[in-house]
Amino acid sequence: MAKSIDQWLDAYGVSHQNRTNKLIHWICVPIITWTVLALLWEVSLAPGSWMNLAMAFILFALVFYFRLSVPLMLGMAAFSASCIGLILWHEQALDIALWQTALALFVLAWIGQFIGHRIEGKKPSFFQDLQFLLIGPAWLLSFVYRRLGLPV
Repeated sequence: MAKSIDQWLDAYGVSHQNRTNKLIHWICVPIITWTVLALLWEVSLAPGSWMNLAMAFILFALVFYFRLSVPLMLGMAAFSASCIGLILWHEQALDIALWQTALALFVLAWIGQFIGHRIEGKKPSFFQDLQFLLIGPAWLLSFVYRRLGLPV
C-alpha cells in the first residue's frame, strides 16, 4: 500500500527532531536540491534544446509529488523553476563552470547534513528508502505551507 504524504512527512520527521539538525536541513536541503539539478543540467538529452537530465528529473519528481499532494507538487514546481533560474543566472553571470560550483556545494552541503544527523544521533532517512531524498524538500515546504495556513 502506498504511503500518504502525511505518512511520508511523519516518517521523515522521526530523524529530524533536533533543532540544530533541522536548521542545518533548512540550509543544506535546498542547496543539495539545486546542486543535483545543476549537475544534471549539464547532461543534454537533445543537443540544442532545453531537454536535459535536470528537466527529466524535475518531471519525474513532479509526478511523484502529484501522486502525494497537488499543493506540494505546485510548490515544488515553483522551487524547481527558481532553481532553473539560478542555474541560468550562474551560466550567464559567473566565469566558473556550473558543474564546479555545484559539485563543491554538493559536497559541503552533504557534510553539513551528516554533521546534523550526527548531532541528531539518527541516520538520514534515505538509508531506509531512497524516496526520502525527494521527501526532504517537501518536508521543508510543508512547514512553509502550514505557517501560511495552506493545505499540504
